[in-house]
Amino acid sequence: SAGAPTTLAIGGVSYEQRVPFIGIGNAVIPGERGQWMITIPQPAPLMVAATVEHMRRANIRSVGYIGFSDAWGDLVYDALTQAAGPANIRVLTNERYARSDTSVTAQVLKIVTARPDAILTGGSGTPGALPHLALMERGWRGPSYSTHAIINRDFIRVGGASVEGLIAPTGPVVVAEQLPESNPIRAVAMQFREVYQRVHNEPTTDAFSAYAYDAWLIFADAARRAAATTPPGTPAFRTALRDAIVSTRELVGTHAVYTFTPTERYGVDDRARVLVRLERGQWRLVQ
Repeated sequence: SAGAPTTLAIGGVSYEQRVPFIGIGNAVIPGERGQWMITIPQPAPLMVAATVEHMRRANIRSVGYIGFSDAWGDLVYDALTQAAGPANIRVLTNERYARSDTSVTAQVLKIVTARPDAILTGGSGTPGALPHLALMERGWRGPSYSTHAIINRDFIRVGGASVEGLIAPTGPVVVAEQLPESNPIRAVAMQFREVYQRVHNEPTTDAFSAYAYDAWLIFADAARRAAATTPPGTPAFRTALRDAIVSTRELVGTHAVYTFTPTERYGVDDRARVLVRLERGQWRLVQ
């Protein structure tokens, strides 16, 4: 795990070293160990804020929420409440369900009864489609939003007609071909897609493989800089590699232009998000 001590014996002398860690899941380790970690996926507040801004422009004044009964559900709900207040949008519900649940009928009935102008779901993967299926069964036809955690092929397959028209934030790689030529992320994202197609003989349809690609870009860049001053394979190289990772500056990836500091674990800004709408099973850039 990030920053976990590793004991090395060199020349009869024991050294305790920590290992740099690049996370491709949305998590941050607190404390001193967290100083050895960076996280690639965009933080929930950054992404949900883009969704709330779209709601505000659409004159939405109330929103119902349903999400996982776990840390991810909490992160999305907290980000929603933080952004909704300044936008004068009321959050009417905070319904939850477990990832393994097969029904959310009771929760959806409460949401529909509250009569929100729009609904935001805080799920991920295929379980993230469950609320949308239930909402459609209950006649919901209002605007529906979700998060970047549902950008994958199986979510679309399971959700079917219930997720048509859904709006969600995601990294630019998902709609790379729709980005303007002036966007520096477009070229890197299109190159990634080309490599993925060549290796797997099928197109990439999710946001998650690109997180791993960006992690590799950051590692390769940091390793090159660290190796220029510190011999690889030495105890000191681990620290040098960590220092290089957290001093990454304006590195263009598929999801973001990354800049890290010793105290900034995410290293992304507004360039790491776009809004997309699901139209006939395809994600389309919301202009």
